[in-house]
Amino acid sequence: MSNKILTSKEEVCVMASNYLYSTRDHKFIIKEWLDGAKILGLKRFRDVYSIEDVDGILDQSLRVCKDVVAPTNDDGDTIRAVFKDGKVTVPPSFHNAFKYVAENGWGASNKDVDGEGSLPSLLYGAVHEYMIAANPAFVAYLGLPGGVGSIIKQFGSQEQIDFFTPKMFETVWGGTMCITEPGGGSDVGDMLSKAYPTDDPKIYKIKGTKCFITCGDHDLTENIIHLVLARIDGAVPGTKGLSLFIVPKIWVNEDGSLGEPNDVATVGIEHKMGLQGSATAVLNFGEEGLCRGFLLGAPLDEKGFGQGMAQMFKMINGSRVDTGHCALSVATVAYNNAVAYAKDRVQGRPIDNPRGSRVPLIQHEDIRRMLLTQKATLEGMRAMIFKGYYYLDLIAFGDLPEDVRQAKRYIELITPLIKAYSSDQAWLMITEAIQVHGGYGYTEEYPIARQARDVKIYSIWEGTNFIQSLDLVFRKWGLDKGSIFKEWLQDIAVFVKENSANAEFPREIAMLSQALKAYQELMGTVFGYMKENIRLVPLYSTRILRVTAELYCAFLLMQQALVAQEKLAQEIGDTDFYKGKINSAQFYLRNIVPDVMATAQIIKDYDTSAMDIPEGAF
Repeated sequence: MSNKILTSKEEVCVMASNYLYSTRDHKFIIKEWLDGAKILGLKRFRDVYSIEDVDGILDQSLRVCKDVVAPTNDDGDTIRAVFKDGKVTVPPSFHNAFKYVAENGWGASNKDVDGEGSLPSLLYGAVHEYMIAANPAFVAYLGLPGGVGSIIKQFGSQEQIDFFTPKMFETVWGGTMCITEPGGGSDVGDMLSKAYPTDDPKIYKIKGTKCFITCGDHDLTENIIHLVLARIDGAVPGTKGLSLFIVPKIWVNEDGSLGEPNDVATVGIEHKMGLQGSATAVLNFGEEGLCRGFLLGAPLDEKGFGQGMAQMFKMINGSRVDTGHCALSVATVAYNNAVAYAKDRVQGRPIDNPRGSRVPLIQHEDIRRMLLTQKATLEGMRAMIFKGYYYLDLIAFGDLPEDVRQAKRYIELITPLIKAYSSDQAWLMITEAIQVHGGYGYTEEYPIARQARDVKIYSIWEGTNFIQSLDLVFRKWGLDKGSIFKEWLQDIAVFVKENSANAEFPREIAMLSQALKAYQELMGTVFGYMKENIRLVPLYSTRILRVTAELYCAFLLMQQALVAQEKLAQEIGDTDFYKGKINSAQFYLRNIVPDVMATAQIIKDYDTSAMDIPEGAF
């Protein structure tokens, strides 16, 4: 396996499992494309950070991921998380990395909106990306306590906040989201877990089984705080009757010390395709009738409605952005390795000089197509994700009400795109990276096979991508009577109009204009199906989401290309990077965006054969 440095630039590192990563695109996003100075200039951050700190933070965090986190990745895949005698252990190397990262402020503390020194999402998103790429199985152990703690901080009583969140943000205690059940899956409203009142109105007895619980058990922290979705006895059926409970693995005494086990039993962990170091557990709550939990928020109202789903979705929506980001991170490592391999591996001769010398793979036309497909798609995904982090910072910390309002409107629209498009495409991009490696890509001696195994789960996590597509079409299109989506499309229309005379990108701007028009026609077609034959909508919804994301990524990549064009005109150096930005946008607009027009036509000329075929014919 080659351990060559990818380029001579300082930002690029290499480590265990060929951990190849660069800070360059993040520096471009934060300092040159998005207005990172505005985020760092918000009242929440202006006395702590400035735009001049960005390079140092990114370079330092990448070194931590290279030196501390990446060496644990092999152990996660070989030693794995192990279930024995009712307990789960993780590889020993995870413990040292977990402690180091948490103590040095790179972990859960960044989810504390009031935490001293916590980074804005725009910056921590880059840090998190390096960490995911270094060991995707490790990251959830570190991040979940912060996510759970932030939900308790948002919805809990002051007593609950003081009782639970400090140790969660310090990563002394772990955390989980317990939603899925063996018989429930995505049908959350059908879950069977129950909560029964006790003599203490704040405490309920919990009984039920949860499965596919990420980091459901492990030995990294002294306690694990589960957020459990359950139905209080007497609540209405369906999702409206669900409530959320804080259920410690080990009961916490009134003085904050740990008491006896809280009747939370680990039944086993899943034997998974990938992410072997991450324990995905089946948990039984209340086998002995002794499991207790604290109700988060208000009791059932007079209609028997609970607050659980609304509370849980606050975390789920953030997790959906993070899930798309996980997919991007793993796929980027695969791409970086594919580039390094293509530059290093000498094979074949030029097609226009068959008698000439053998050349590196990267000089072959189809290899370059595969690499640029990955580069352009990944950069589009990253642009979309960091636009999301930019909005999340404005929502949480914005100084101007109009900024907060606009960010809330747009993050709603792009969350399903970030989650679904990124996780779908990451899988496809890794298959391209495998193909670049040829037969070696299919072996475990090279890292790409592992990345293929690891990345697939992200299209399933946090609501399958089909669910994301239904959310887009049935909910996001209609938000605020459709005005938000209309405004979002209008931003693209304005961009097209303002740049129609740009002499460098006439084909790309024309393609973006055609795609926008085709998409608007697609929406009209689908609205008609909603009235005439609603079954056509779920038949096409995943494809609708895909082309929505392609339209948006094209828009963002063209914004970046204009910045790169300006930088090249200024002759400030780093010409390969800026030319690469332009080529990414050109390739994406010319080769990927035509899918918008083709799909719009396919949907217009609808085909019902998938619904018409007899079940016995499959």
